[in-house]
Amino acid sequence: MSGVGAIRRKGRRNAPEARGSDPYAPRGWAAALESAGAVLLAILWILPLAFAVWAAFHATEYTTTFSPLAPWTLANFVRAWEAAPFARYFLNTFMLVTLVLACQLVLGTLAAYAFARFAFAGRGLAFALVLAQLMIMPDVLVVENYRTMSRLGLIDTIPGIALPYVASAFGIFLLRQTFRTIPKELDDAARVEGASALQVLLKVYVPLAKPIYIAYGLVSVSYHWNNFLWPLIVTNSVEARPLTVGLQIFSSADQGIDWSVISAATLMTSAPLLVGFLLFQRQFVQSFMRAGIR
Repeated sequence: MSGVGAIRRKGRRNAPEARGSDPYAPRGWAAALESAGAVLLAILWILPLAFAVWAAFHATEYTTTFSPLAPWTLANFVRAWEAAPFARYFLNTFMLVTLVLACQLVLGTLAAYAFARFAFAGRGLAFALVLAQLMIMPDVLVVENYRTMSRLGLIDTIPGIALPYVASAFGIFLLRQTFRTIPKELDDAARVEGASALQVLLKVYVPLAKPIYIAYGLVSVSYHWNNFLWPLIVTNSVEARPLTVGLQIFSSADQGIDWSVISAATLMTSAPLLVGFLLFQRQFVQSFMRAGIR
């Protein structure tokens, strides 16, 4: 009996080690190569941003001269702000991403709830068509989208930029997978209390999927904040032009190339996304890890 007890005690001591070890984790040279590759990718990613920061906060003559004694200045940001209507560009972009995200969340939530909890004829086929949209590049539909916007009279308007993106197949898929993991018993309990289907959705499913909404919101906002081709095609004036198109026109050769001013303008346009990601990066990563596990 004493021998059995010693084996059990030894097993209990080794259990945390066994649980903490990962049989698929790289070891030896593989771990070193993986770490070196991660460091190399991080350096390649940070170098353009580091150059933009250096050039934006230094005078033009120090753009390619990395002197630690070079004076820092905010004059480039002032010049960039005064050289183009960036206030209008920011307003247009904010209205665009807000409109797109609001429509995507409403339509995506309703569609995902229907696919996850309602049985109706053709549900599998309809969901397959939604998934098929993920395999179609938006650039393929540029010509047809432009014809549609022209017929609707939405050329050179913010709704004209947003309309092709108000329904997101990725958002529907992500929310459907999340809703399917919510226990059906919560749904039944809410219905016993007299809640309608819409009340169940708003009071049970939406609150439990909040991390997924945050992660998807970051993805949607960053994509449409940086979207360039479609806004370039469909806009002709400052009144509807977003930041990406305005920055391209601002940095064109006709305006003269001053890398300090261009870098300052680039930082101004990308700063909101960087701040948003830094604030919500933990929720962003954890949400997609949970979605992947599901």
